[in-house]
Amino acid sequence: MNVPADSAVAQYFSTIRAALGGLEIFLGDRNSPLYRNSVVGEVVMPYLARLKASFACWENRIGFVQQFRVSRAESGFPVFQNVLELENDRQSAEKRLSAIPNADQLRTEMADFILRQKAFPTDLQTRMAERLYLEQIGKGDIFSPFVLPETIRVAVNPKTMRPYYVVCWGAFDGTATLPMVYMATIEDSSENVMKMLVSQDGKLNPDVDIPLPVGGLLNPELASRFDDFALKNSAYSLTPATIATNLDRDFPTLHPKQLRRFVLGPFYSAGITENNARVNDILSKVRKPENAWLLTWTVQEIFSKAERPAQKGFWSSTPAQEEFHIETDDLEAARMGVSAYEKHALVPHDAYQALYAAGETQGIFGAYKVHVISGNQVISEG
Repeated sequence: MNVPADSAVAQYFSTIRAALGGLEIFLGDRNSPLYRNSVVGEVVMPYLARLKASFACWENRIGFVQQFRVSRAESGFPVFQNVLELENDRQSAEKRLSAIPNADQLRTEMADFILRQKAFPTDLQTRMAERLYLEQIGKGDIFSPFVLPETIRVAVNPKTMRPYYVVCWGAFDGTATLPMVYMATIEDSSENVMKMLVSQDGKLNPDVDIPLPVGGLLNPELASRFDDFALKNSAYSLTPATIATNLDRDFPTLHPKQLRRFVLGPFYSAGITENNARVNDILSKVRKPENAWLLTWTVQEIFSKAERPAQKGFWSSTPAQEEFHIETDDLEAARMGVSAYEKHALVPHDAYQALYAAGETQGIFGAYKVHVISGNQVISEG
C-alpha cells in the first residue's frame, strides 16, 4: 500500500529516523552492562549505518518520484521494490549524474527563475532533488538486497588447533520485508589455512598480516562459494538451524560453531502502520507525532553442542558433523529453530507512558526486553 499524504510521508521518515537513531545509541553503548553481548552491537552498527543511508536516499527520492510504498500491515519497513530500485539506481548513478547540471548551477538557475518569474521553480527543484539523491546513492553504502560477507575477526581454538572466523553479512528479505544481519563463528580445518594461520605454539601466526575486516570468508579457496551460499541461504523463512546445517553439509572443512541472526522489525508508526491495531491506537494518542513509534527486533542464535568426528572407512568416509542444540523446552525457540533468542523493543518515553497509562505494557511487552529512549539516553528495564 502507498504511504498516503505528504504529511504522512514526512511523519514516517521522521519516526523511522528517530527509531534508527535510538537503536544506534543503544547498540553503540559498549560500556552498558545491560547489553551483554557486545559483539552483536558491534557487528550490527555498520549495517544500521547502511539502513540509515537507504532511508536518507528514499527521502531524497520522493522529491522527484512521487511514490513510496511501505509494508504497512506487516513489517512497517519499505517494500522490497524500493530496495531493488535503490540498488538499480546505485548502479546507474554516475551516468545519470553526468546529464544533470551541478548543484551550484542549479541553485543559480533557481534564484534567476524566482527573480524573473516571481514563482517557485518546481522543475529545477525536482532536478536538484534527483542530483542530491544520485550523489548520495553513488557512495554505495546502502542496505542492498544482499550485503556480501566479510570476516571481522580471526583467532585459533586452542582445543582443536583450528583457526576460526567471525563472518557477517546482511540481507533484506523480500517476502517479509525485514532487514537482517547474520553473524557466524566458523572453524576451518582446511590444511592450507591451518598451515598458514596456526603457529607451532597453537596461536595465530604473528607473521601473517590480516587487515580486518576482510571482504568475504578469510579462506580464499572457499570465499566465492561461501558468498554464493550466503546469498542462497539468507531468507527469513529459513530457520537458523536449517542455515547452519546447510553450511555444515555444503563445506566439509568448515565447522559452524555458532550462527546468530539479528532481525530488525516490525516497526510501528502511529497513523501509518496497521500491523497492530492496539499498539497503533495508543500510539496515536502520543502528543508529539515524532515520538509515536515503537521498534522491535529479535536476536536468534543456534550453537553446536558437539562435533561428531570424521569417519574414514575403506569404502566410504563421512566428514565431521556438528550437532546443533535446539531448545525444545521452549516452544517459541523450537518453532524458530534456535538454541536461544531474545526479543527487544525500543520505545520513546512519551509512547511508553501512553502504553503504561493504558495498562497495556504487560500485554504488549510481555516477552520483550524493553528499552526506553529519552533524549540521548536509553534506559533498559530489568
